[in-house]
Parts: sequence; structure tokens; C-alpha cells
Amino acid sequence: MKGRNIILLIAAVILADQALKFYIKLNFFTGEEHLIMGNWFRLHFVENEGMAWGWKFGGGFGKIALTLFRLVAVIWGVFLIKDFIKKNYHKGFIICAALIFAGALGNLFDSMFYGLIFDISYDDQHMQYYGVVAKAFTHSHYGSFLHGKVVDMLYFPVLKGNFPSWVPIWGGEDFEFFRPVFNIADASISVGVTTILIFQSKFFKKQEDTKVENVSTESELN
Repeated sequence: MKGRNIILLIAAVILADQALKFYIKLNFFTGEEHLIMGNWFRLHFVENEGMAWGWKFGGGFGKIALTLFRLVAVIWGVFLIKDFIKKNYHKGFIICAALIFAGALGNLFDSMFYGLIFDISYDDQHMQYYGVVAKAFTHSHYGSFLHGKVVDMLYFPVLKGNFPSWVPIWGGEDFEFFRPVFNIADASISVGVTTILIFQSKFFKKQEDTKVENVSTESELN
């Protein structure tokens, strides 16, 4: 598979991810929600400090540690993908690896630069700035390098209800599927990982067969 095609795929995912994030950040206030298709697909603007799907990790220090870990992982990913292409791995596997890489890079950009790009961010503790839409590239900014917040907006509450009273622990509590709010980068990572798990036997069959052939050839030569 040509490296140019992989670069185009990664660029397309990152462009779509960042374009939607910028649109949401510059047009929605935190917590604002709009129905897109019925009640099951909504744009719901939230920000989080770090991990995918709105999960958080360890406050300010954890934020820096997570961002630096992402940076190292992305740099390492460049060499991994080049190696996959060079060794002629299965096309589907390389595409999945590219999707995972693109998603990681998309969220890394938020963490590294959004604090410097945008002028305000919602304060969960003091309820400040609620109802105010951010501006970009002003003289003020809400954070420093590595302290940007990841923008999430895709929300699919397909099914809502209550757990039956007989269900252990959660009996009687509210139930919602699918609860997390996420972004295109998160979706790209999830699609890549899930597809590899489902088709791993197909993706890695060629490499296994090649190894067997090489061993057989070496045995014949000896």
C-alpha cells in the first residue's frame, strides 16, 4: 500500500475532526445541545481534560503526563506505520493503524494547543462562562501549552429507560445507551481498534504464512 494514500487518509480524518471541533467551539456554549436526527443523534458540546470518550485522568499533573504520553505515542506511531507499509502488512490493518494514529493526533492537537487558541473555557467548579461562546486567536487564552481541553460533541442517546428493580446494584436507576459524548478522533480510534480485533486472523494471516515459507526455505537450503 502506498504511503501517500495513508497520509491522505490521516489528513482527511484530522481535517474533519478539527473542522468540527472549531465549529462547535466557536458557535456553541458549553452544554449547548441541538437535535440532528430525531432524539437519537445530537450535537452536545462538552470539554474534557484528557482521555477519550470524556474520561478524566489525574488533575493538572495527570493532564500533562497524558499529553506527553500521547505525544510520544504519536511520534512512535509514525515509525510504526512506515514499518507496516515497508513490510507490506495487510492493507486493512494499515488502514486501521492509520485511523488509530489520526485519532490520537487529533486529540493531541486539542491538548497541546487549544488552551492557547481559544480565549475562554467553561469552569466546572464555579459555573463561570456558561452561555458564552469562545473566540479564537485573541490576545487572551484560557490555558497554556499542554493544558488544552479536548472538545467533544457527538452524542447518541439511542435508548433511555430504567433498570428493573431486580437488577443487582443498578436496580431502579436510569439507563442510557449510548451515554458518552465523543468526537471524530475518538470514533476513528474506536473503528480502527474494533476492526483489528474483529479481523485480526485475516490481517495477520499473510505475515504468518510468509514466516512459515521463510522457515521452510531455510530448512531446504540447509
